[in-house]
Amino acid sequence: MSLIISIILLVIGFVLLIKGADVFVDGASNVAYHYKISTLVVGLTIVAFGTSAPEAAVSITSSFAGSNAISLGNVVGSNIFNILCVVGISALIGKLSVEQDLIDRDFPFTVISSIGLLLIAYFLGEISRLVGAIFLIVLFIYIYHMIKKSKEHAESVGEEVGEARLSIPKAAAYIVIGIAGVIIGSNFVVDGASDIASFFGLSDALIGLTVVAIGTSLPELVTSITALKKGENGMVIGNVLGSCIFNILFILGISSVIIPMPIDPEMIADIAFMTAITILGAIFAKSQKEVDKKEGFVLFVLFVLYMIFIILRN
Repeated sequence: MSLIISIILLVIGFVLLIKGADVFVDGASNVAYHYKISTLVVGLTIVAFGTSAPEAAVSITSSFAGSNAISLGNVVGSNIFNILCVVGISALIGKLSVEQDLIDRDFPFTVISSIGLLLIAYFLGEISRLVGAIFLIVLFIYIYHMIKKSKEHAESVGEEVGEARLSIPKAAAYIVIGIAGVIIGSNFVVDGASDIASFFGLSDALIGLTVVAIGTSLPELVTSITALKKGENGMVIGNVLGSCIFNILFILGISSVIIPMPIDPEMIADIAFMTAITILGAIFAKSQKEVDKKEGFVLFVLFVLYMIFIILRN
């Protein structure tokens, strides 16, 4: 396959992934509203899944194709992009407030998940089916806890359920079309990225950490910038943390249950860096319950330096 065709496939794949995830969220949210599910619960579950659907689709497709390096690189690279680039750019646009629940519950859980992945990579050298299953169980317990707490909060403050804009048949069609877009797009992205890597003699891990990771993380960036424009600065950190947790526990969990995932020793450094910046993000957030412009600048500079490092490393 020629380089031009591979690049075209990659671009089309990203468009299908992002638009497919957006359409899926619209359809699923409207179905939820028809059944009187609160907007808070929808945000914690359906929207979180929708924005991470591109990473999930690409990683699962990569596992089936035997390209586990792309799958793991995609998750690690996406988390690094989310924390350094999404939070960094958002903080440069405006100060990001951090709710106490995020400081007490979600940041520690994200840090623990990252440390857990690092320890598994260093001591075991692979994510086995058993470890993948444990990841999934831990995620489901975490989601159950969040939904339970969210329902209690919604009832205490009298939160209203969102208003459905689509009929059930139309919402169902949106869900089917959205899923189809994500699946087809993920195949295009994996095929295009693998061909580009081969053409330039680049490793699957590098492509996963850079091109694929950034491309599949665009929904998080777009969602965060949109939230900032609407004055909902506090949503940005929650969106990023939810995505990071979902990436590690669900995507790596389901991918390794399908096919055990060996970890290239070189990737341990990237996982360690991901863990370090997650801890740094937690420190920034906890210091004044916000991430300001100076901290956003530091995060973005770290992202640029990391990109330079991994490109030179290859």
